[in-house]
Amino acid sequence: MSEQLSPARVRVATTDEVVRVEGVSRTFGRGEHAVHAVRNVSFSAGRGELVAVRGRSGAGKTTLLNLVGGLDRPDSGRVRVAGHDVTAAGERELLRLRRGTVGFVFQTFGLVPILSAAENVGVPLRLARVPAAEREERVAVLLELVGLGAHAAQRPYELSGGQQQRVAVARALANEPDLLIADEPTGQLDSETGRSIMDLLRAVVHARGMTALVATHDLALIEMADRTLTLRDGHLVHD
Repeated sequence: MSEQLSPARVRVATTDEVVRVEGVSRTFGRGEHAVHAVRNVSFSAGRGELVAVRGRSGAGKTTLLNLVGGLDRPDSGRVRVAGHDVTAAGERELLRLRRGTVGFVFQTFGLVPILSAAENVGVPLRLARVPAAEREERVAVLLELVGLGAHAAQRPYELSGGQQQRVAVARALANEPDLLIADEPTGQLDSETGRSIMDLLRAVVHARGMTALVATHDLALIEMADRTLTLRDGHLVHD
């Protein structure tokens, strides 16, 4: 893995804080039907740190990641990511945040079926209006990084599940985000492939000095993280 990282692009891991969550709560519905998905959660995460978020289904993992990534807003509390106040941000600022500061990897891959692997990885760069020559070079580097340099022209249906998720990881890294959010990224993969994806995430985070929040219930993958946050009924019960 390290041989595929370009020295000019590698960032040294530090303890600089990238994520700070302070007293965040989120409730869906009202009255007796209310669901308290996240309750007064606080934590921080620094550069070069891969943090696993664990908990049973319904514990609040996805809601918490959505709040940190600006896909949802808390009812109370505050979220800061790489110096940005996510809680107070307007829609335009949130859009810029999601396009540049935060990268997302989802369980369902989310690739565009009619686009090749290279074209899928290049989508965020097109949205950021990166010049074609620079875009093509960066896409090629990213595909090599995730071990798919030889599969650039293949479409998602021509790739295995693990390969599709690697394309999704490369796409999430396209704009060199400070924070990578991965929600059950191995949920549709077998255990061996899942471990290879987690290995990839860990290698990228440590080499590039990024921060990653990875939601998973797989104990084998949790053990590969630098730190674990455990949610139970919306409460943070262990850090």
